[in-house]
Amino acid sequence: MTPADERTSDDGSRRRPVIYTRTGDDGTTGLLYGGRVRKDAPAPTAYGDVDEAQAAIGVARAVSGGADEQLDAILVSLARDLWILMAELATAPENRSRLEDGKTRVSAEMLAGLESQIDSFAARFTPPSEFVVPGGDPLSAHLDLARTVVRRAERHALAATVDGSLVVAYLNRLSDLLWTLARFAEGEAMPVRAV
Repeated sequence: MTPADERTSDDGSRRRPVIYTRTGDDGTTGLLYGGRVRKDAPAPTAYGDVDEAQAAIGVARAVSGGADEQLDAILVSLARDLWILMAELATAPENRSRLEDGKTRVSAEMLAGLESQIDSFAARFTPPSEFVVPGGDPLSAHLDLARTVVRRAERHALAATVDGSLVVAYLNRLSDLLWTLARFAEGEAMPVRAV
């Protein structure tokens, strides 16, 4: 937030951040490190989906109630990773040189971390070999919903990323992790059966 985004109270003693800036009233949004684009451009569409995925993961975390400390830590870590994805997606190609691995750009280590978590949880149960019916319990249902939002973000990120970006790979692996966590959470998945 810039100083222009703050206002002085009536007595002049307190400064509060302003929630509304009016800069997006023309249908554009600012990018990290400068520049503006239409809100329906590929980058804002993609990072908007990532933002929604982060919120969906937050709902799954709330539903879990912190009962499983390891799961809670994973979901918090994923939410933090998604800020990094949003930063990368919100950067114009000409400013990509300013990105930092693991802070504002997805790193190979972040991708490897997801794969390690998938392997760790998949080793704890026998994954179903068929499509499953979502909704075995509230937590798995919310994890499945988060997975579908991540899949949409992945599709939209294709139009917003540049060569060498790991955003799409991260989202692909994240959806696999969320599927794995959902199956682990519900214990026994209900397979789809032909009627």
